[in-house]
Amino acid sequence: MTGTFWSLVPPIVAIALALITKEVYSSLFIGILIGGAFFAIDAHSGFTGFFTHVFSDGMIKQLSDPWNVGILVFLVVLGTMVALMNKAGGSSAFGEWAKKHIKTKVGAQVATICLGILIFIDDYFNCLTVGSVMRPITKKYKVSREKLAYLIDATAAPICIIAPISSWAAAVAGFVSEGENGLALFCKAIPFNFYAFFTIGMMFLLVFLKFDFGSMANYENARNELPDEEERNVTTRGTVFDLVFPIASLIVLCTIGMIYTGGFFASGEDHKNFVDAFANSDASVGLVLGSFAALVLTIIVFAVRRVLSFKDCMDCIPDGFKAMVPAILILTLAWTLKAMTDSLDASKYVAGVVSGSAQGLKSFLPAIIFIIAGFLAFATGTSWGTFGILIPICIAVFPEVSDPLRIISISACMAGAVAGDHCSPISDTTIMASAGAQCEHVNHVATQLPYVTHVVAVSFVTYIVAGFTQGLGIVASGIISWIVGASLLVGSLIIRKKYAK
Repeated sequence: MTGTFWSLVPPIVAIALALITKEVYSSLFIGILIGGAFFAIDAHSGFTGFFTHVFSDGMIKQLSDPWNVGILVFLVVLGTMVALMNKAGGSSAFGEWAKKHIKTKVGAQVATICLGILIFIDDYFNCLTVGSVMRPITKKYKVSREKLAYLIDATAAPICIIAPISSWAAAVAGFVSEGENGLALFCKAIPFNFYAFFTIGMMFLLVFLKFDFGSMANYENARNELPDEEERNVTTRGTVFDLVFPIASLIVLCTIGMIYTGGFFASGEDHKNFVDAFANSDASVGLVLGSFAALVLTIIVFAVRRVLSFKDCMDCIPDGFKAMVPAILILTLAWTLKAMTDSLDASKYVAGVVSGSAQGLKSFLPAIIFIIAGFLAFATGTSWGTFGILIPICIAVFPEVSDPLRIISISACMAGAVAGDHCSPISDTTIMASAGAQCEHVNHVATQLPYVTHVVAVSFVTYIVAGFTQGLGIVASGIISWIVGASLLVGSLIIRKKYAK
């Protein structure tokens, strides 16, 4: 079973069960058990080896991984920050302020998209920050939590993958093993990242056309809203400053934390400029340092201004942790499932499929890579892992730096990975988008899946066009592909709206 299609069965089963049963915890755990059983069968280790692999090599190892621990700490700190802002009355004050400036449901959604685009540093930070800021406003104008979760998720990874200064750019640059500047290669690939750009375009089109389809339309029409737990026992002394200041301090200090881990403040030969420091940063550690510093600063400011007492601030710590428990549990199970998939060498199987089809279907290769990257990211819940598998293959297949197919294929790899990550129930970004919108995770996955597949279909056709027009040169191919893709996206949505019930 190792290194074959069977290695992808555990995540496929977990995802299918989650979508069918609408229950994500047991679905993920069943996928983990299947992965552990497959590994034990191949290793002939029996029941002892099965339990050891699932819990010791899987769950415990993932929870002790420094990167994962950093993300969990960041989640708890961010949850505490959200609890502080809400208890101080900052969120409700911002909601009152927004009523005077945001007059419509369209305006609330556009503001959510624009804020998501502005927070391009990191997708985790994006999901939880945009959710905490925009949830009161979108609630006021009857935007469902499912729609808010989609807008958050669609401005997380798709924005980060086209932002040269982001943790994602640093990750992609790190997978370029040759002498070429990885960040420069990332920048060259940006114009051909059709999925990311078309996702952003689709959000604006859906909002301005006032149109939703699939199960999202049902939630938008129902507009059922549950009360936010943190909206209870809120002080009336808070102002807009009590929301803006924590968010601004988070953005500034998290940025400083990331460039600090990349060597920006080092001396001598270890010093890196801003861009290089970002490219070499440890996002997990940087976000923890920055968010913790922002938390301490916010508590001091609230206490000095007597918006909250010190005891009230401390009470927000367990409240923030409790708010993040569902996200932490799903992340833990998703990481464990990924460990099971990795132990079955799913990446080797996928790499063999890609390299085996490379030479025979050269013009179709960007589209093929796009679909394979999407499937792999969807099944494993990680786009960064998909980058690490497929980008080196793209470079090996197209070693000539001036070959247009090289850039287009690398772009297709990144776009496909983001597409799969965007809609995967076991993706940490998807999980945190649900947490940011306080939306049921399975509902978020089910409602955004039709939107993602719509953009995937348009992007797939666009990559076929790019593959066949690359002989005209990289610029001409890009222009033709963009015209075809944008026309398909706009036309298909207009037609879909016309024939919608």
